Amino acid sequence: MLADGAARRIAHYSGLRAEAPRALEMPPAARVSSPLERAPDMSDPNRPMRILLGVTGGIAAYKSPDLVRRLTERGAEVQVVLTAGAARFVSPITFQAVSGRRVRDELWDEAAEAAMGHIELARWADRVVVAPATAHFLGELAAGLAPDLLTTVCLATEAPVYVAPAMNRVMWAHPAVRANRALLEQRGVRFLGPGSGDQACGEVGAGRMLEPHEIAAAVLAPSLATSAALRGLKVVVTAGPTREPIDPVRYITNRSSGKMGFAVAAAAREAGADVVLVTGPVALDAPPGVRRIAVGTAGQMYRAVHEQIEGADIFIACAAVADYRPHAASREKIKRSEPEMALSLVRSPDTLASVAALANPPFTVGFAAETHEVAKHAREKLERKGIDMIAANQVGPDCGFDRETNSLTVYWPGGGERAFGETTKSALARELVALIAERYRASRGAGAADSKAEA
Repeated sequence: MLADGAARRIAHYSGLRAEAPRALEMPPAARVSSPLERAPDMSDPNRPMRILLGVTGGIAAYKSPDLVRRLTERGAEVQVVLTAGAARFVSPITFQAVSGRRVRDELWDEAAEAAMGHIELARWADRVVVAPATAHFLGELAAGLAPDLLTTVCLATEAPVYVAPAMNRVMWAHPAVRANRALLEQRGVRFLGPGSGDQACGEVGAGRMLEPHEIAAAVLAPSLATSAALRGLKVVVTAGPTREPIDPVRYITNRSSGKMGFAVAAAAREAGADVVLVTGPVALDAPPGVRRIAVGTAGQMYRAVHEQIEGADIFIACAAVADYRPHAASREKIKRSEPEMALSLVRSPDTLASVAALANPPFTVGFAAETHEVAKHAREKLERKGIDMIAANQVGPDCGFDRETNSLTVYWPGGGERAFGETTKSALARELVALIAERYRASRGAGAADSKAEA
């Protein structure tokens, strides 16, 4: 039996299914089309983005018709491919009603496969999005299996593939699923979520499919790969927390997961940069093509950054570095004896300010995670540290940390400001990197950047 919250969410979307027959009253020729009926014209730069949406058999499939609507509202053309399991949750006629295209759900479709329909679908798509993506689907894709139309298209396409996982929290944490995710990410598959919260089974935790508007924003974000905005440039990124030891078993740290910094490193690499990622202790795999340097303390991060900063064009300090560290760490575990204990702290080295103060510094970007007066503190930090740009966000129990989404407001000298609304961290990172590339060229001169790209 579904939990009450899941039942309410299904009821919210049920109107689409109820209204589907009325939406299809017009003649099929006037209403429904398919990739096989309209050959793609890849030469037209003004044509709509073409999204092939794969839907697999999970309860989160009830959100997928709304995802079609969100994508089409933003001007995209959407072709839906259903698995057999997905059709047991939401009928093909519902997707046909909201997409205006005949749903494809069978590899053994003689009419379509006469023209190699799975290849035609794979070539038609600008993006392939699978939402929801079940554990079973991820396993098949990781193994390179193609038992149905959707997996066949995913293997045959040259378009970027996005997956929005949806499953029980224990399934998502299972070592086999984690290994499949790592393998798929190494191959360039882009994961959107999952989010955390109430699940249909009544449990709470990570494994919820992101909301349709979050997926649509991530998928339709401007592509950095096509612009190669940072080609030929060296970018150094810091990410994650630091750990400042109190004794051999205890340390001072913070709630940073490193996800935003890793997303920025991935976006910079996608934009053509040579990326070095200096990261504190996190449970994340390095993005493909990014060189990772692991550190533990603020002092180690300071030294690693200065070892790598020579020749860098851009430095992006995403890491949540400890501002203070214990004056001296005990060599032995501190025993519980006295009712009170005083811990003497001293300032940690300031990596961001030290890079900005170099004789010939790179374009330097800082981050400011604030609990209050975000704009005021961010602008003060921008001026105090003498950096080129700062990205600020509010943090607290319900925002910033431990989430798959984020929002940012970016400031730069002279009163410059740009806000980015809440979206997935990967989509947000692409928007931020695009702005960094824009400001870098404005401040350092497009000619210098272009000459590096040609070298």
